[in-house]
Amino acid sequence: MIRAVADDLILFFLPFVAFALYLVLRQRSPFRWIHWSDHALRLAVAGGLLVIASLVVAGLFAERHGQGFVPTHIENGRVVPGQFR
Repeated sequence: MIRAVADDLILFFLPFVAFALYLVLRQRSPFRWIHWSDHALRLAVAGGLLVIASLVVAGLFAERHGQGFVPTHIENGRVVPGQFR
């Protein structure tokens, strides 16, 4: 679960990092709000769109299991772990 949240956070902040790199290459300070104020909303929307796109792609191309999940159970006195069939 932490990995999924971390992946989404990285995707969300990717436009902000790219813009900060752009500011550094343009020899402007990325720590001054004046450079960010006009672009903050657009960067947040771009980050949100990246997260939504990644969720859609994962939903479309994720591995599908044909039947279902068989939970952990006991057969002949032995514990059989749960598995997808």
